[in-house]
Amino acid sequence: MTDQLILGLDTSTQVAVGLSDGERVLARRNFADARQHVEQLAPLVSSVITEAGVELATLTGVVVGVGPGPYTGLRVGIATARMLGSALGVPVHGVCSLDVFAAQWLRTGRPGGEFVIATDARRREVYWARYDIDGRRIEGPAVGRPDRVPGLPVGGPATLLYPDLPRAQDAPSELDGGILALAGTALPDAGIEPLYLRRPDAAPPGPRKSVLAHPRALR
Repeated sequence: MTDQLILGLDTSTQVAVGLSDGERVLARRNFADARQHVEQLAPLVSSVITEAGVELATLTGVVVGVGPGPYTGLRVGIATARMLGSALGVPVHGVCSLDVFAAQWLRTGRPGGEFVIATDARRREVYWARYDIDGRRIEGPAVGRPDRVPGLPVGGPATLLYPDLPRAQDAPSELDGGILALAGTALPDAGIEPLYLRRPDAAPPGPRKSVLAHPRALR
């Protein structure tokens, strides 16, 4: 039995949410439309809390993926994680989202050697990082054209967009929020500032929509 209750959040690609007690995944949810991070994150958090039969107030920590990823998506997840950490008085641990994919692959498949994780960076580019056989990041994160990615087995959603990338059959293409919640605190600390790797495409005009989910909306 464990006293831990860790919430995992990642909005670098899809919206991925998970809940773990430190020994097993209690609940996980994903939402595929990256254009609805603001609308979907709070309902997904509420959903995993309800499925696990726990209270939001009993969380002992939050793990959040900090990218690399698009400007709007990253700020939604990080702002929500910060708000929850402050409201509940629990630590917030930021991790590189590519590291989560790597940890996920090691738990669900066998890369068999060095490998690469790549996600869509738009502009016909990808975010990528290189890992050793044990899942330790040894290069990156970086952004560039797909043909500049090291010629190793590749996992991550970029393999669905760029068929020339050498995708391994057992490689993950969606981030698992449950694995993030379960294994995230053991991954290298990336801080809780977003990893953009490049400037946003454009500054949002006029008043901005709030990206903070009020604690009441998460119950």
